[in-house]
Amino acid sequence: MALKITLKPGEKLIVGGAVITNGETNTKLMIENSVPILREKDIMAEEQARTPCRRIYFVIQLMYIDVANLANHHNTYWTLVKEVIEAAPSTLPIIDRMNDLILSSKFYQALKLAKKLIEYEEEAVRHARRSTGNL
Repeated sequence: MALKITLKPGEKLIVGGAVITNGETNTKLMIENSVPILREKDIMAEEQARTPCRRIYFVIQLMYIDVANLANHHNTYWTLVKEVIEAAPSTLPIIDRMNDLILSSKFYQALKLAKKLIEYEEEAVRHARRSTGNL
């Protein structure tokens, strides 16, 4: 079954590693085969990966769209998650589920969990700021 995607004017999409930018009108696409696809809302630029959990998201994104360098991305991923778990052991349940998906090459699903990890990180930072009075 084909994947149907409607792009808004100017919206970006990554298909199999190629960045595609829509023109001035809505466009409907039918993706007929299995290929990595990321919509603009799910794409993180490298300069946006400023926190440990955002860096994890970014490297999973690379695993998904840059299969040619998968081994390097895996090494980076395992280093990053080790550092996050050491700094915040409470992240372990999310990271364990993410690890299972990574090991099963289910990168898109791992990206969804990485979003939850980023939310967890943001909430922890907000809580720490409130606790220390640094709003």
